[in-house]
Amino acid sequence: MWQRIQTVFLVITIVSLLVALVQPIWQVQTGETTLVLTPFYLLENTTYSYLPYSVTAILAVAAITIAIFTIRRFDNRQLQIKLGALNSLILAGFMVSAVMFTHKLMEQHQGTTGKVWLILAGVAVISNWLAIRFIRRDERIVKESDRLR
Repeated sequence: MWQRIQTVFLVITIVSLLVALVQPIWQVQTGETTLVLTPFYLLENTTYSYLPYSVTAILAVAAITIAIFTIRRFDNRQLQIKLGALNSLILAGFMVSAVMFTHKLMEQHQGTTGKVWLILAGVAVISNWLAIRFIRRDERIVKESDRLR
């Protein structure tokens, strides 16, 4: 299980999403107003707004859970491919929700996007894609070896 390269890529996906969960997506400080958007909430001075901003965190936790389940199902490559595709959709929703909330806030206030968060989300998407690619390669190798028998 751990010696396969796709497991390494899925672990990279999990770690990058875990770190992205604690990084701010967007923040601005103007005069007395401080706004910080994280995957869990929007902090405006001392007021926390959880909904609808927590959708981003829910999607990240779902992607982490699916990646862990994909690692544990190493004996069923077809299921791993399907779970990887589902995880790609969830990761796309994760990034779209964060960009949507950031864009909405940037229209109202000028601020900076968290570059670390954006890089981590991109690493998660790319490593998930690479994991799917290597799972497909393993499946193709197994089918070719079955054909030779």
